[in-house]
Amino acid sequence: MKKLISAILALCLACSMAACAGGTTSESSSSAAESSAAEESSAVEESSSEAEESSAAEDSSAASEESTEAAVMSYDEYMAAAIDDAVTIQAYVQAKQSYYAEQGTATVYLQDQDGGYFAYDMKCTQEDYDAMTEGTCIQVSGYKAEWSGEIEIMDGQLDQIVEGDTFVAEPLDATELLGTDELEQHQNEKVTFTGLTVAPSTDANGNEAAFLYNYDGSGTQGDDVYFNVSYNGQTFSFVVESYLCDSSTEVYKAVEALEVGQTIDCEGFLYWYEGANPHITSVTVAE
Repeated sequence: MKKLISAILALCLACSMAACAGGTTSESSSSAAESSAAEESSAVEESSSEAEESSAAEDSSAASEESTEAAVMSYDEYMAAAIDDAVTIQAYVQAKQSYYAEQGTATVYLQDQDGGYFAYDMKCTQEDYDAMTEGTCIQVSGYKAEWSGEIEIMDGQLDQIVEGDTFVAEPLDATELLGTDELEQHQNEKVTFTGLTVAPSTDANGNEAAFLYNYDGSGTQGDDVYFNVSYNGQTFSFVVESYLCDSSTEVYKAVEALEVGQTIDCEGFLYWYEGANPHITSVTVAE
């Protein structure tokens, strides 16, 4: 009897152990499956997130490029902008003043097929300044400004030198526009004036001469050279800007040789200061 009871107890114990073993295996397998699924889900989500970030970065880059292209203004848009508005233009170098190494800036005369621009103290490197030859296309960003009537780009910077296309403007004969409101519409363009008469200039002491160093005669050779011309009964002030054409240039020497009453032809850029004040780059005495 004891043997039978012992046998029954042993059989029950074995069944109990088998049930426990079976339950442990099932729970372990379920836990492993859930962990694997979670890892796979996390990997998919991470991959999807990276793809979305990459796509967003590409879209942002594309939008930035489109924005840069869209920001470039036409001449009409530039002229329609308000003073102090941010502006970006692409135009062609017609002439440039000296590079100011201490502040890393240059002043550049620009023009496209529609009009002229004057970029004052534009930030650029010496290397870029040297690369900007006549006709080179550049992109400039800055702020539209007005100084004594002169419309210009202030606090500007050279965005890029645009490779490829070049343009050198033919001077506009603006002789008949002298003294008219229409003349100002051609501000900063390359212009010519023909058949002008050299008129006397008066210095601060009342002395008359064919030209003056500085507008009041207070300067010396090497400074800006001012001279007056008359046309159709009106007198106008022209200047050889020494930063643009220094005392070693032909135009500077030509003005120093002028005589009152001579007939001359001039070429330069239609700068504006309290009225027309062209920066002259060439003077020819008529035969």
